[in-house]
Amino acid sequence: MSHRTGRRTMRTAMLASTALLGAAFATTAFAQDASEEPTSVDEIVVVGSQIRGAKVTAALPVTVISEDDIIAAAPASGDDLFRAIPQMGDVTFNSSYLPATSNSARGDTGSVNLRSLGIGNTLVLLNGRRVVGHPTSQANEHLVPVLTYNTNAIPVSGLKRMEVLRDGAAAIYGADAVAGVVNTVLRDDMTDWTVSAQYGGAEGTGMRELNFSLYGGTDIQEGRGNVSLFFNYDHRDELKTTDQDYTASNDLRGLFAGTGFENSSGLNGTSNLSPWGRFTVRGTGTVGGRNYSAFTVVPSTTAGCLTQLADGICLRNTATLPGELNADTPAMGLTVMPEVDRFNLFVTGRYQINDAVEAFGELGGYRAKSQAYQEPIGTASGVSFIIPGSNYYNPFTNDPQITLTGYRFSDMGPISVAVTNTQFRILGGLRGEWNGWNWESALMWSEASAKDVSDNISATKLQEWSAKNTPDAYNFFNGGTLGNVRVGDGTPSNQAALDAIRVDMVRRTKTELGLWDFKISRPDIYQLPAGPVGIAAGIELRTESQLDDRDDRIDGTIRYTNLAGVVSSDLINQSENPDTYGERDVFSAYLEVAAPLVSPDMGVPLVHNLEVQVAGRFEEYSDFGSVAKPKFAAAWDVVDGFRIRGSWAQGFRAPNLEQINATLITRSNSSNDYIYCEALIRRGALSNMNQCGASAPVPTGFVDYASFNQNHVRKLTAERRSGNPDLEPEESETLSIGLVIQPRFIPAEMGDFTITADWWQVEQTGMVGLFRGQNALILDYLLRKNGSSNPNVVRADVTAADQAIFAGTGLEAAGEVLYITDAYTNQQPQTVEGLDLGVMWKLRTDRFGDFSANLNVSHLIKYYLDMSPGTQMLADGKASGEIAPSIAISGSMGDMIADFGRPEWKWSLSTTWRKDAWTVGAFTQYISDLYDDSLTNSAGDYWTVDSTITANLYTEYAFGESELGGALSNSSVRVGVRNITDEAPPLASGGYVGTVYQPYGRYWYASFRKTF
Repeated sequence: MSHRTGRRTMRTAMLASTALLGAAFATTAFAQDASEEPTSVDEIVVVGSQIRGAKVTAALPVTVISEDDIIAAAPASGDDLFRAIPQMGDVTFNSSYLPATSNSARGDTGSVNLRSLGIGNTLVLLNGRRVVGHPTSQANEHLVPVLTYNTNAIPVSGLKRMEVLRDGAAAIYGADAVAGVVNTVLRDDMTDWTVSAQYGGAEGTGMRELNFSLYGGTDIQEGRGNVSLFFNYDHRDELKTTDQDYTASNDLRGLFAGTGFENSSGLNGTSNLSPWGRFTVRGTGTVGGRNYSAFTVVPSTTAGCLTQLADGICLRNTATLPGELNADTPAMGLTVMPEVDRFNLFVTGRYQINDAVEAFGELGGYRAKSQAYQEPIGTASGVSFIIPGSNYYNPFTNDPQITLTGYRFSDMGPISVAVTNTQFRILGGLRGEWNGWNWESALMWSEASAKDVSDNISATKLQEWSAKNTPDAYNFFNGGTLGNVRVGDGTPSNQAALDAIRVDMVRRTKTELGLWDFKISRPDIYQLPAGPVGIAAGIELRTESQLDDRDDRIDGTIRYTNLAGVVSSDLINQSENPDTYGERDVFSAYLEVAAPLVSPDMGVPLVHNLEVQVAGRFEEYSDFGSVAKPKFAAAWDVVDGFRIRGSWAQGFRAPNLEQINATLITRSNSSNDYIYCEALIRRGALSNMNQCGASAPVPTGFVDYASFNQNHVRKLTAERRSGNPDLEPEESETLSIGLVIQPRFIPAEMGDFTITADWWQVEQTGMVGLFRGQNALILDYLLRKNGSSNPNVVRADVTAADQAIFAGTGLEAAGEVLYITDAYTNQQPQTVEGLDLGVMWKLRTDRFGDFSANLNVSHLIKYYLDMSPGTQMLADGKASGEIAPSIAISGSMGDMIADFGRPEWKWSLSTTWRKDAWTVGAFTQYISDLYDDSLTNSAGDYWTVDSTITANLYTEYAFGESELGGALSNSSVRVGVRNITDEAPPLASGGYVGTVYQPYGRYWYASFRKTF
């Protein structure tokens, strides 16, 4: 039986079992009452321990985002909500990230990155159990595929609360809880019905959003059971590039006028892939008695125009396109944030079978359809397209074949990208009490899928329609728009050709998660002088899979063979990418003990209370082996109201299924082969390594160095990247020390205060990454100078020309590089250190109403990325002088604080006032400045992305039963504004930093809610 057949059988069995249990209906896995208002640290901590009824969670740093906090932040999506949490890092999966290919996640997505440790280091739970991951991967800064949980699959208007455990929790929850755990708790156990609607939009844009939700429930058999339902629908209109100046153009120099950076080349992001094409002739092309080996099509008014064609265009005898003809695609009115329709449905239920056993269940679904329009397709280096000489519009009289070296198919118009994301979850279980033990067991099956469909061009069909000698042939030589040379194509090819070459590019991805668990706990297994000892234990079986099914035209099923016999992907702008499938089974077991060592009534000086937590978890993976991790935490109350807490834990991030199972892919990058340059230096052809890969004088009597430099020294080098079944998990160690102060000396009429401060440090080792092709060549250069070589640099046999180059240099001759092998490996460590501060205040008065405030501060003290062993060898080589200073080592390393997506400071402040029927709430968020190292001035200084402070405000009025009556009875009206001062995201080299900021300013909304 195949793996997939076996998995279908397991899935069917789990679905059937879950459905049977779920038929009894259920509630969530938490016992805490929904109406409980947190007033002390012991009560607000609801995640971090599996012992029901234990108070040891006072030792752990937890942020609870209440319903009031959510309302004040006014998020329209899960992405908005997670961005409002200061401890969350950059959002690399987001709906405004729309790459030109389907190699990254597109559509209605948002990612989780607690403490900025990176995607995949935060565990997300729904009602206390794991959530299936979003199925589409995306490359991180280390060039490896990472997977996230989709925050937009969380219905924010259906949340009862969100709990963020800011501490390593692998010993409690298992893999991926390196940075901590986010538990989202949905409304449940409801006995009435509420309908609400909200409408809002961003000023100065066409983006409008509509939200409708319905939630409620009913008891059955006089409260013996309950069924609750939540339904949510969201619609968001498209946000266009032309709506705002920082997205309207790829030439941002005007926005930086007067800053000293306006002349930086990094601000002109216009593309030389333009309808004003660049071509080389296979042989020589002749027109009007003039010969061409390379040419561009330009307007007749362009300098260097040599041969006039019809309609105001001409040929220029060069392969270089003048910068003024570069394409500025955002001016076409493309998508910044796609149009989205999103649905969420969730049902929970519980039923008391008898006095000791209760059945519970969940059934949930999410579906989102997004529509975006991206820049027209441009050619890619991985697909070599040759225009047949028979092309009707070929300008040359001798009809030569012509290689397309740079061209944008702007006559196709903006490319449609439609992404459908779906996710469902079904869970059923039993729980109860037996001889003082709380026990619980559940079965769950969850799936997530994505279908990404976008326009593309079949190279095979394009060749067919390029070969036509009739006017319906595709015309590459008609240029763009004469009146607006950077935007669009005013002289498109005929519609028949455009329709014929257009194809859908489809990527289907899917993840599956099956889970069965059994857990027991007891808060009083043993009595110590200070109180009862609690214990929890459990086992879990988990099965996971991931499928990445690429389009037939790029996975090798359908290929394009050009007129020279070169085989490549059949899509004009895509390199080949094979399908990937991986699966694993995981067994885990955990044990947790919580013990009070000193209690207040013992009267121990300076030890009012002392509690400890010890936990450990073992996990066995079918693909890479076993892992065991411990945790220790303690809370010491020096006096009543002054607590010192701390924890130490080990954790791990399991390599994801794509990192282990990814099929071989080939990427071409321009690289220098430094060992050849070393030989040229020793022979006198180059004076130093600064000239490596550049034009240099060619001494007589040597081989043809001009040809040699082109074909050997600097070239497009194939890098073969692949998954690695020998990957080990990324290991981590977390240390946290904190204070919790509840000052008892403050008079009650001033309210209740809780002040927290937590220092933390996470050290990670074995982070998965690529060594990178250029580094592999540098290492090969270093080793060859010392008599060995890098086996990952695969070379051709040494030729006579090679022997001539290396003769007399003292170096062994090396053949031309064929390709570089670069599998994912465990590489460099990193250390991240920070400080979290919090202040919570509540005041209840009869005269002035109730007040509350919550300040949450996150400060990054250290974020240091060390070198991998291989990279360290290169750095040592540079330090010793064996590697020239001009040779740059690739990859991120060193101090990363404020590096684009890691602000040093983030804080938020939410406040609420209630008096009778009125509620007023405010939310303020601060993000400190960043530096943009892709943008420098003449002095070499980096551009500073300014800090921001934004504020939200809302007011709500609730109508009682007797007020006005009719439709307004038991209803409320809310009006609010986000970003009340209309702060635009601060300028950066790409216009704005989309991983940190949303691309719009002031946002108004109004909502109506009625309960019946």
